[in-house]
Amino acid sequence: MQGHPSTKGKHNFSPYLKRDGNTQNTANVGMLIEFRYKCLIYYEITLVRLVRKITTGYVIRVSGPLVIAENVPNPKIGDVVHIGDNKLIGEIIRISGNRVSIQVYEDTSGIRPKDPVENTGKPLTAKLGPGILKQIYDGLQTPLTVVWSKHGPFVPRGVKVEPLDTQKKWEFVPTLKEGDEVEPVDIIGTVQETAVIQHRILVPHRVSGKIIDIREGKYTIKEPIATIQTKDGKKIEVTMMQEWPVKIRRPYKKKLPPTKPLITGMRVIDTFFPIAMGGSAAIPGGFGTGKTVTLQSLAKWSWADIIIYVGCGERGNEMADVITHFPELDDPRTGHKLIERSIFIANVSNLPVAAREASVYMGVTIGEYFRDQGYNVALMADSTSRWMEAVRELGGRLGDVPVEEGFPAYIVQLIASFYERSGRVLTLGRRPREGSLTIMGAVSPPGGDFLEPVTATTMRFVGTLWALDKKLAFARHFPAINWTLSFSRYVDLLRDYFAKELNAPRFFDYRARALKILEEGMRLEDISKIIGEKALQNKERFILMFTKMFKDGYLVQNAFDVVDRYTPPEIQARILEAFMRYYEVMVRLAERVPVEEIAGLESTRMLPRLKFSWAVVDEEEERIVGVNEELFERFYESLRKEVEMLADKYGIRISLD
Repeated sequence: MQGHPSTKGKHNFSPYLKRDGNTQNTANVGMLIEFRYKCLIYYEITLVRLVRKITTGYVIRVSGPLVIAENVPNPKIGDVVHIGDNKLIGEIIRISGNRVSIQVYEDTSGIRPKDPVENTGKPLTAKLGPGILKQIYDGLQTPLTVVWSKHGPFVPRGVKVEPLDTQKKWEFVPTLKEGDEVEPVDIIGTVQETAVIQHRILVPHRVSGKIIDIREGKYTIKEPIATIQTKDGKKIEVTMMQEWPVKIRRPYKKKLPPTKPLITGMRVIDTFFPIAMGGSAAIPGGFGTGKTVTLQSLAKWSWADIIIYVGCGERGNEMADVITHFPELDDPRTGHKLIERSIFIANVSNLPVAAREASVYMGVTIGEYFRDQGYNVALMADSTSRWMEAVRELGGRLGDVPVEEGFPAYIVQLIASFYERSGRVLTLGRRPREGSLTIMGAVSPPGGDFLEPVTATTMRFVGTLWALDKKLAFARHFPAINWTLSFSRYVDLLRDYFAKELNAPRFFDYRARALKILEEGMRLEDISKIIGEKALQNKERFILMFTKMFKDGYLVQNAFDVVDRYTPPEIQARILEAFMRYYEVMVRLAERVPVEEIAGLESTRMLPRLKFSWAVVDEEEERIVGVNEELFERFYESLRKEVEMLADKYGIRISLD
């Protein structure tokens, strides 16, 4: 259209300026208004084009960890930005016109309006490769030990340190040869990263073709170790380091059913509420119920190849205790130090709240990377409640509509997406492998209220719940897992494994029987508090006595005792069988035999001590060196003689068999 501001060359505005003599007619007035409107559009288009040419935006408002900026070039949700002269790291979480909302992962003290905001155009990524084990990172994958050596015990704002050592040379050993066809996630070689873990170098995602060059020898993680020619003739050099966006789950070929247990060595978990490899579990509990100690015990003794411990918003002294003691712990599976197969991500309560989210996603991304290598990975997150508290704070600053207890409605999606990244999978590639990522998250409900939103939502998406009971904790019953509130959805899936691999076909039958006895014992305990124990029938008094003996002799476990801190699954099966066989005969005898006489038997005294006396211990080295096989034989022989003696004495027909 003639005269339109978009016309090339000089703009012809004369039609809008014509007059009819000395009087401006109505048509010309309308044309003048149209002229002003189109000029406004023209200048707005010009302004937008100028803004797009600007390389940096600027801050207009700061509210704690939330920064509002304008004119950030080419913003996308999830883009990492650098703010201010210190280049603080933040992430774009909302876009509204020319404004963006940024959650900042570092302390925003000193940030002011007009400070520059640079858009990297990339999401927050994890750098993955040799050198990642034995590290202590923060939520942004900054190696804290390196920061300590360079800057002291406090992390300066804006400090940038490479997550992996880019100068160290690793011995790369190829497992494939030139001419082999490869697909994403195929293993092309290995690096002996620690004494116990072989780091498997993977073909990057979206790369497939033929290996035309592969090099054995010592290389840094940034030097090419292989060249792959794609189908279209493009040559891609492969290094030992990869990057992956932390909020995007790594793909796999197939998800496998969770039919293998993750043995933890904790009797109450492995027996009553087991978790499968690739499963998910939550451990809610109030203050002082033992969440942290339980998670640390799981990290120390579970049958996982790789341990990733994420301290998300918890007290700094607890994380310091983990970091201090882990390097000194001996690994019962390998004979080396446990740190050789562990990674720590420390994001304690005094660090910026937004970084809690980054620490959780960083941990699960590293876990998926090792899962793709074919390892069984266990991730412990302590605690997801602190993460959700950070989400609530940011949601409030963003003006999101709060729902129950002030949490935004999207915490359901966040919690579900986190736990759904667990799984036992068949990896991608022409040579797929089986690997698993098991996620265990602590939940800290205020006042121990399991109906609060974070706990209630978590219970919907996990396969196992280990509910910690404050009453049990105050009674010094640890692990304080309440057997009436806890559950496991993996019991039926794991039945065949225990029957075949551990030669314990009746294990879960004994488990079901024990749970019924515990429930009956709790009922009788409540009654005895009202009418007194001696008012109960003799059989009921025996059930009450056995329940207490079973709790002390099987459920209670000392995390600091050389023997009791870890019980192998085959020993658990034998101890549980001993308890149940004892109960089956004694509960029948208790119909006539006084409970005081049963309590004085040698087998009754031996039974609760089985959890300590099953092992042969080297006292000097404080480690288990064997199994006391004669112990169980002596127990059953003693039980047989005492049952026969009582049966003859009271005229009862009964047989231990």
